[in-house]
Amino acid sequence: MLLVDVYLDKSPIQGIGVFAKNRIPRGTLIWKLDPRFDRIIEVETYEGETGPVKNYLDRYSYPDRRDPNYIVFEADDARYMNHDDEPNCDVSSPEETYALRDIAPGEELTCDYNHFFETGFDFLGDRHAASDI
Repeated sequence: MLLVDVYLDKSPIQGIGVFAKNRIPRGTLIWKLDPRFDRIIEVETYEGETGPVKNYLDRYSYPDRRDPNYIVFEADDARYMNHDDEPNCDVSSPEETYALRDIAPGEELTCDYNHFFETGFDFLGDRHAASDI
């Protein structure tokens, strides 16, 4: 769950993005996995889905780095955080996200998707590999 005030808006990166309502100082805990709200879904359940449900999970969930038998679907607007090769949020921990630097009000919160996918990820039709970064 996000622990800072944010809003959704059109992103210059991709579609919708998450933006800071207020200044976020470097080192601030921005997000914390909260199993009371964030969904941990069995891969078997995910793989059994088709159509719009599968497409939605493909877009807004990611592998649970603590256990490969699960995916994580965030319950709040954190699922709209976009990738940036030079992100302002550190998602290297599977359970917490911190501000890598001061984030200004109105600035989009970004992260490096390569932390979620060992072999890279598909983004807008391009394959990004962790070694490319």
